[in-house]
Order: sequence, then structure tokens, then C-alpha cells
Amino acid sequence: MSLDPYMAPVSPIAAGLSCRCPRCGKGKLFSGFLTMAPRCEACGLDYGFIDAGDGPAVFVILIGGAVVVGLALWVEAKYEPPLWLHALLWVPSILVVTLGLLRPFKGVLVALQYRNKAAEGRLEHRDTP
Repeated sequence: MSLDPYMAPVSPIAAGLSCRCPRCGKGKLFSGFLTMAPRCEACGLDYGFIDAGDGPAVFVILIGGAVVVGLALWVEAKYEPPLWLHALLWVPSILVVTLGLLRPFKGVLVALQYRNKAAEGRLEHRDTP
């Protein structure tokens, strides 16, 4: 998982938001909606190191929830619509916001993981005198 010296560095934010390879910025990062491709089709980077875990979902829930709940509270205070209208407005809104942000957020976290050479933690055994 080292940076290839012959490739210009790619912005992790730009590569992640466009769902492209974190090394070359050209190949696709995903083979499905959230399924990672096995490797980059342009530079051949093996995506086996990727482990975004639940990070993207946590960020999307916090950001999307804050936006939608804030808007729901504002609409309630300003217009006082009936509850069925709240359900009609906010259930699709939260689905669109969360599903729309999940893939780019996962791409950004993967690109940052690559750029910072993040790996699973390991315990180091030290001999104490």
C-alpha cells in the first residue's frame, strides 16, 4: 500500500467524492452501490487493504439526521402541518439524503485511509529490563 512515485498525488477528497481510485484518480472504486471493486482498472491497485467499517454510515446518519430534523423542526414551527404531511415529507427526504451521501462518504474515507497508510492496530512486544 505504498504511494507509487511515478503517479502525481491525487486529492483524497476529490478521488473519494468522485468514487475513483485513491492512487491514480481514474479507475472505479466501486463495482456495485457499496461493493468495492477488487482492484483499480487503470493502475492495478489492489483494494484488499480497504476497511471503511461503519465510519461512513455514522457520518451520514449524524449529518443527514441533523439536516432533516432541523428542517422538520423549522417546518413545524413555521407552518404547523399535520403529522401525515410530516411523514410524507421527511421519510423520503431521509432516504434520499442518507443513500445519496453514503457512497461518496465511503469513497472519501477509503481515499483518506490509503493516503494516510492506515492499517489495523498491532501490539508491539517489548522486553522490559
